[in-house]
Amino acid sequence: MTDIVDELKWRGLFAQSTDEDALRKALADGPVTFYCGFDPTAASLHVGHLVQVLTVRRLQLAGHRPLALVGGATGQIGDPRPTAERTLNDPETIAAWVQRLRQQIEPFLTFEGPNAATMVNNLDWTAGMSAIEFLRDIGKHFRVNKMLTKDSVARRLESQEGISYTEFSYQLLQGMDFLELYRRYGCVLQQGGSDQWGNLTAGIDLIHRLEPGATVHALATPLMVKADGTKFGKSESGAVWLDPEMTTPYAFYQFWLNVDDRDISRYMRILSFKSRAELEELEQLTEERPQARSAQRALAEELTTLVHGGEQCAAVIAASKALFGQGDLAELDEATLSAALSEVPHARVPELGPLVDLLVEVGLAPSKSGARRTVKEGGAYVNNVKVVDGEVAPDAGELLHGRWLVLRRGKKNLAAVEVVPAG
Repeated sequence: MTDIVDELKWRGLFAQSTDEDALRKALADGPVTFYCGFDPTAASLHVGHLVQVLTVRRLQLAGHRPLALVGGATGQIGDPRPTAERTLNDPETIAAWVQRLRQQIEPFLTFEGPNAATMVNNLDWTAGMSAIEFLRDIGKHFRVNKMLTKDSVARRLESQEGISYTEFSYQLLQGMDFLELYRRYGCVLQQGGSDQWGNLTAGIDLIHRLEPGATVHALATPLMVKADGTKFGKSESGAVWLDPEMTTPYAFYQFWLNVDDRDISRYMRILSFKSRAELEELEQLTEERPQARSAQRALAEELTTLVHGGEQCAAVIAASKALFGQGDLAELDEATLSAALSEVPHARVPELGPLVDLLVEVGLAPSKSGARRTVKEGGAYVNNVKVVDGEVAPDAGELLHGRWLVLRRGKKNLAAVEVVPAG
């Protein structure tokens, strides 16, 4: 067993625990069976979930046994949001999402060996339970005055909308999950984000009431917030998903590549599996040469490989280089090129006109005269080839995969034209 508590603290992954000394001893004596829950409130996990998924992986690598819970029951209710009620999805949709989330989590864990992971679904122990049984067996052991002190509940009670009994009861369900996993698997640790602290301790209180003498623990990781105050995991186009159909591997890679220098050191420690020495070297490089974005590139490559695989990561890096003149655009497959170009300004045209018109169309020049000046100064490129005459229309034979032109002004300003014939 490694001293995982010290490791978690150094990486900024230890916000609070119920009893640090007791937890440290349990993990040192290990292996400990622990669990972390993920609710299927969407068709995919997003990058915010990576903090928990990768912490589960980290604990397993330290020798402990993970139970990854995808909540087929709790996903039908949803943890209370701070401002408004959730939209409830039908059971069939939730069941499909459970399968998708399981498939996303499984590659991060090992399901063989002495500390093999197990996937669990809380619908297994709630589906056959009647409302009367739930109230008698579980509800009896919760005190409403304590439930009201939970932050998300208190905020909602103060709002005009209030909170429904459905969302109010969520902490009972999560508490029951810990109890069931304790009884079925000997699970003695629940891990989650610090915003889940009330739910984590609800399970501990329930176990103490129903299993006298049991020793169980909770471990909370800090919430990730950007230095500029905006929510972690959001890009200009919205949430950054792990599903490649919802966020392309190229967009995923670019999200990490564009991380603010003020955030990158913290993100590296929390999300990377590199050694302390490697991370400290990257932190030093960021201080000395921030423009090189060495840490951002390292994290983007590591996480894109973890989530999407080495082959996809290599294709994304090749595309990123080729777009800026450091590779052959013609060698990029259509899917990768299309994904990359969807992240830059682009315009659809029925046919190719003079380059000066195209530069204006995609926003790389404010006017035709501005476009002509860019061409004259040698700063206009089509598919990485410098243009000498802006009045000539690019040839249809230059279209990549028969549809795309990559336009560039100077070294960094990119745009794309897609030819979509009328009719």
